[in-house]
Amino acid sequence: MSEAKLVVKEKGPILVSGDFTLCDDKGNNIDTQGKATIALCACGLTENGPFCDGKHKQAQ
Repeated sequence: MSEAKLVVKEKGPILVSGDFTLCDDKGNNIDTQGKATIALCACGLTENGPFCDGKHKQAQ
């Protein structure tokens, strides 16, 4: 797998792809279900944190 790449979308999520491990604030791994790309919430409105669920569209 390639090195991690983060893309900050304007008024949207942070897309993470490549070789990465996602951990919580205690250092525990968060399951990304083997996905090559994930979308992390940047607006704080998600009900599925830390993952984006599209709620940012309602806030615009």
